[in-house]
Amino acid sequence: MTDPYLPGHGTADLHVEHYDLELDYRVGSNRLGGRAVLTASCTAPLDRFALDLAGNLAVRRVVVDGRAARFTHRGGKLRVTPARPVHGGCVMEVRYGGNPRPVRGRWGDIGWDELTDGALVASQPVGAPSWFPCNDLVSDKAAYRIAVTAEAPYTVRATGVLTARSRSAGTRTWVFERPEPTATYLAGVQIGRYEELPLGPGQTAFVPPRLRRAATRDLGRHAAMMTALTGLFGPYPFADHQVVVADDDLDVPIEAQGMSVFGANHVDGRRTHERLVLHELAHQWFGNSLTVAAWRHIWLNEGFATYAEWLWSEVSGGRDAASHAREWHAAIAGLRGPFVLADPGPDDLFDLRVYKRGALTLHALRRHTGDAAFFALVRDWATRYRHGSVTTGQFTALAAQHSPTDPAELFTAWLHRPALPPLPR
Repeated sequence: MTDPYLPGHGTADLHVEHYDLELDYRVGSNRLGGRAVLTASCTAPLDRFALDLAGNLAVRRVVVDGRAARFTHRGGKLRVTPARPVHGGCVMEVRYGGNPRPVRGRWGDIGWDELTDGALVASQPVGAPSWFPCNDLVSDKAAYRIAVTAEAPYTVRATGVLTARSRSAGTRTWVFERPEPTATYLAGVQIGRYEELPLGPGQTAFVPPRLRRAATRDLGRHAAMMTALTGLFGPYPFADHQVVVADDDLDVPIEAQGMSVFGANHVDGRRTHERLVLHELAHQWFGNSLTVAAWRHIWLNEGFATYAEWLWSEVSGGRDAASHAREWHAAIAGLRGPFVLADPGPDDLFDLRVYKRGALTLHALRRHTGDAAFFALVRDWATRYRHGSVTTGQFTALAAQHSPTDPAELFTAWLHRPALPPLPR
């Protein structure tokens, strides 16, 4: 079984428990060499299985449990036939290389992308196979070790905590480890000429030298944001948080596990885009720690991150959440076309209404339950399912436990009916 929104990606036959990625990248030639070791389990014997890997990356060798395996690689699928059927679990090694490029699809070009002087990864929702062989199923979360070798002038940041760094013959190797279960689309690598900018305890930015002054101001309240969100949602779910500002413009910011990535156009020294900094930080709780079990539940990611923007405005001296709710309710009321928040369909996966109606649903629930019950629910939600995969049904069931009166009709109206309900007063 695969995700109905992405029927060509991933498989339920395998669960990858750990990815060990050793990457060698040359910026000037955009050349990537890779060795991926996947530790996986399976619930039934397998005499063949498939991984996701972009067709422009050539596979040289596949080994399963120490034995060379036969394979074919076409159409973005690496199909492997091990020398012996796999029982219970296996360790597979894939050696591959080529010139990585984004995966093209209905949401644009997604995945490993060249910068003017560096590279970045933006994988949501289908870009992970652009740079490593994986089981690209959003619910198949795994631990990671990522080692990247690049030319010495470049700084590398990747998913995880930096555990080792070495230098040899004009290159440097950076090793990152992420023990927390991580979806494939949330694994990332960022490479550029960056300077380190401390933001607060366990919070560091990596910025181009020319943007350091502007970034210092624009990210100056990051530590206060972290304090506010931990107060609202509970402890930050990872060991540290990295912010990367690319030296190129980006269409939208990017979140990865324990990391937020912005373009040069998101930094102006006037905090114009501060709400986006808060939005990507909030995703560390909702989207990264709590990851949707299937893409139809995406409002649980974007609705919470958007409502977090409104809450930050409220606690930091700006407009209250109710004011933002009124503004956005009026704005999306005029949007036409069928739309169901709990199952928007792949074409509307990133529709504005996923974000704003998602946040409005949470505001309506807050009005229904009262602040004390609402924020107790949110903290319980973030803690109970920490590092897990979540569904709309799990959230509504937990909300019913915290609500003084049954919220079933509220959820039916906001989540399952196309018509936009009136905003509660």
